[in-house]
Amino acid sequence: MTAVLQYVAEYASPVGTLTLASDGESVTGIWIAGQKYFAATLGEHTSRETPPVLTLAAAWLDRYFRRGNPEMTLPLAPAGSAFRAAVWAVLLAVPYGGVTTYGEIARRLEETAGMKTSARAVGGAVGHNPVSIVIPCHRVVGADGGLTGYAGGLSVKRRLLELEGGGDR
Repeated sequence: MTAVLQYVAEYASPVGTLTLASDGESVTGIWIAGQKYFAATLGEHTSRETPPVLTLAAAWLDRYFRRGNPEMTLPLAPAGSAFRAAVWAVLLAVPYGGVTTYGEIARRLEETAGMKTSARAVGGAVGHNPVSIVIPCHRVVGADGGLTGYAGGLSVKRRLLELEGGGDR
């Protein structure tokens, strides 16, 4: 079996150093320094070369951190189960500046994909999202609208929501 090479770069952001990863064609990971499950899907074989997709990801992040909706699509290839991928697809549909709940995601999965699941199972998938910020897991709040767990920490989640104009949480 051939080892898969991943390209890795660091990005200095207002919420800490981000580690960006790519297979050369798509973004496979963006992790906040110190976050839970940091680089969990990053393989052993890495290169510091910067393929164009990582330059594109850095440009996306530049726009995002300048308090703007990047309004551009990045090619994404996060590693995960079919269930996690379905949850992440729902997250990608949450609009910039908007929020959703774990329960709403579970309901949407049942409605659109026939997947009967719980808010707790959705929470596990959200927490294991390997492409932080771009796949906006920070936009998931508790049923009461309050901030709940975030792999990068609640202070980072709050800061990301503030950047998007949702800082009243």
